[in-house]
Formats: sequence, C-alpha cells, structure tokens
Amino acid sequence: MKNNNIRKIVIVGGGTAGWMAAAALSRVLKNRFCDIQLVESETIGTVGVGEATIPQIQVFNHMLGLDEDEFVRETCGTFKLGIQFVDWGRKGDSYIHAFGEVGKDMEGIPFYHYWLKQHLRGGSQDIGEYTLTALAAQQGRFMRSIDAGNSPLSNITYAFHFDAGLYARYLRSYAEKRGVQRTEGKVIHTLLDDDSGFIRSLRLDDGHDIEGDLFIDCSGFRGLLISEALGVGYEDWRHWLPCDRAWAVPCEGDDAPLPYTRSTAHSAGWQWRIPLQHRIGNGHVFSSRFMDESAAQSILLNNLDGKPLAEPKLLRFTTGKRKQFWYKNCIALGLASGFMEPLESTSIHLVQSAIARLLSLFPDRNFAREDIDEYNRQTHFEMDRIRDFLILHYCATERDDSEFWNYCRTMDIPDSLAQKIDQFRANGRIVRANSELFNELSWMEVMLGQGIVPRSYHPLVDAMNEEQFSGRMREIQSVMQNSVAAMPSHREFIRRHCAIDC
Repeated sequence: MKNNNIRKIVIVGGGTAGWMAAAALSRVLKNRFCDIQLVESETIGTVGVGEATIPQIQVFNHMLGLDEDEFVRETCGTFKLGIQFVDWGRKGDSYIHAFGEVGKDMEGIPFYHYWLKQHLRGGSQDIGEYTLTALAAQQGRFMRSIDAGNSPLSNITYAFHFDAGLYARYLRSYAEKRGVQRTEGKVIHTLLDDDSGFIRSLRLDDGHDIEGDLFIDCSGFRGLLISEALGVGYEDWRHWLPCDRAWAVPCEGDDAPLPYTRSTAHSAGWQWRIPLQHRIGNGHVFSSRFMDESAAQSILLNNLDGKPLAEPKLLRFTTGKRKQFWYKNCIALGLASGFMEPLESTSIHLVQSAIARLLSLFPDRNFAREDIDEYNRQTHFEMDRIRDFLILHYCATERDDSEFWNYCRTMDIPDSLAQKIDQFRANGRIVRANSELFNELSWMEVMLGQGIVPRSYHPLVDAMNEEQFSGRMREIQSVMQNSVAAMPSHREFIRRHCAIDC
C-alpha cells in the first residue's frame, strides 16, 4: 500500500500562534512522522498582546507535559481567577466573570436558580458572594486545588497571565529540542501548483525555496498564505464589534499582582489591565469611528497604575473571520484566521482549539474534502458563538453617555444571541449548544453583571421547603468565605512556588 502520509509541515510565522503549533506538533509527531519547519523573520514584529488566558490552556500545557511552576516562572506569569468588568452595564458598576463553579448545585438544579429566588425576593445583590474564585480574586488570594474532600478548595479553576514574547520564546525552545527546524527569512513569493492550486513551495528573500505538503499560516493579520496567495476572503464583524484600534503599553507594576484581569469601559471602547510579575500589560481598545487615535492614547496613558515602560504601540484590526480556515493544503491559525478583540481572553484559546482540531482531522496528502469541510464547520461554529458572547458585553448596557454606547445599546444583534438573552430574561435558563466554548455559568455571570435579571427562576427550586432553602444558602455562603480565608495571598503563593529572579 502506498504511503501517502504528510512528509513535511511548514509553519509561516513565529509568535504565539506559530510556536504553539510547532510545540504541539513536535510533541505529538515526535519528529518521526514528518519534518516540521518554521519560517520567521526577526525583522517582522509580532502583535504580542495575547497575555491573558482562560482555564482551557491547562489542557494544552498538560498535553505538552509542561511543569507549571517552570512555565509561570519562564514567562513572568501570574495566576488568573477571572475577569473584572468595570463600568460596562452602567458607570460605577463592577462585576467579576469568575472561573469555575458558582455555589453548589442542589437537587439537580443549578445553584444560580436558587440564588435568583433569593435575589428576586430582595436578598443578596451579588452572586459572587457564593463563588470561590470571585471572592478570592477580590481579596487577592490564590492557591491550586488540594485534596480537601467535599470542599471548594478541591476544585479551583484558574488560568494565567504571561508575557507573550517570553511565552513564544519558551515554546520555541521546547519545539527546537524536539526537532523543529527554525529558518530565519522573509517569504517573498508563494509558488502554487498549476493543476491543483495547492501551495508547492515558499521562496525566501535569500532566494531559497522551501517545499512542503501541509502549510500553516501564522503570519498575523496579513494572512500571507491564506489571503494573499490563496485569496480566501474575510467576513467583517465591525457592525457588532465596532472597535478597530488598540493602543498597547506596559507599565511598572508592584509586588502584589492581582489574580484577575481587569476590563474598564471608556467612552468609545475599553481598557485592559493584565498584571505580570515584572510589569503590568495595558491597552485601550477603541472604535476609530467614535474616537480619534490621539484621544484614545491619552485615555490609556492617564489611566495607568505606574510609569510607562515603552512608547505606546498602535494596532489596527478588523474584527471578523476567514470565510475558510482550511483551504487546499493551507490552514490559518491565530490572527491569520480572524480576530476578536481580547475582551474575554480567547485569542490563545482559538489557536489551541484549532491545533486540537487539526490533530483530530490530521490529513494525508489526499487532503480529503470531507475533513476540510468538517474542520471549517467546527471553526465557524466556535468563532460565531464566541462572537455572540463578546457582543453581549456591548449590547447589554444601560450606558447612554456617548455616541459609541448609544450605538452599541441599540444595534441589531445576531438571532442566536437574541434568543439566548430572551430565554434567560424569561426564566433564567441557558442552553449550551454543541459544546460551545462558554458554558451556562459564564453566560449567566455576564448577563447578570450587565443588568439582565430574569423575571423568574426554575420552578423546581420551590420543591425545597423554606427552612431548608434558607439554611443551605447560609451554609454555602459560609463555606465559601471560610475556604477563601484559608487561601494564601496571590503574592505569597507566587513567592513560594514560581517567583522570577528580580
């Protein structure tokens, strides 16, 4: 039987996406199945703002076999329990989209329905009072899960903040140790096969040609292969996600980094704050339709916690996605595949999930159309549902203090998002479709945080008698408070386990 396996994979572009792909492929293929070559140029900068993650990154780290303390130390990282949103629903509001469990489910009913009953009767105002990670974030505490039996401390969900440049360097070292060949150079021409239209080879600026069977485009917004060479179009989402610029700048931090990302809404966008061990990452995402670049830069620089450590860097982008992510023998990863602003820290996850999807549907040199179609179908679904979750933050607002917020509050939204909002508003129910990224608790936390309060709750909550209901609510709140009190500070945990040498 003829061996039709892939013989060589060529990755174009380094940065986070390129070296994530190289590291994962080198781990799985073990440099025996096929050759892996990554082409990048040190003269071409990377965006490098993907510094916050969501808990799924732990799956990727586990697959690579990384030591977590080493990983955090090498990337000057910190731990993340969620995202705090400030001034989004209304000016002066604040809530945390916390990771992990909320309260404790009872009688097969999600806990938040019991909280809704209490809230609608004039009880607690913040569901975060019953959420371990929200309470710990607010108090600056962190620890990993321990074997504590039936305790919230046995199941602590977290992610990371890290320096994107150091992360790429860390993964480069990992991949090169496992046989990935790195080539320095710029791609100046893509040679296609006359009959199939597949990519045959890449020509570098030194005249050298690099042949391959499978090409992975990690060239950023430019889309050197997927767009410029193969002509795959782009679907523009600026109608729903109108921000199209971002200023980014690091600033001095302190020795007590917060264990959460902060997103603060401004008059025409929002500002991120990502605490690392050696600095704070900051950025102002804004809409050029509603604010000019100089005003946006001033807002950022006037809202830093410390002295800027570099000149602000301006990024221009168009929110949206490729019309196809896998076309012929080319797969686009990272910014080459599309862009959604980093509001919920999904950029690195989208690279991770695309790599997992590639490995699941890994081709031979026949490049079966059925597998390509399935890859594209899954990717479209994932990106569309994340898009809806991001739009929720903008459309579910009462702010009317600027043209930007008036636009966001009144704009048309996708039917899929409208259905989710309407159902939650009616009775608190949320249906997670086909394993979409954000689960019911994430949707619930953001909708409540943005001011969408259901008119009712799950009717079976009333099957519990009043005495038992009140007792359990008090007990769960007490358990959460006692558990958080037993956790060390975030600073102390880092000092013990993964502090960098300063």
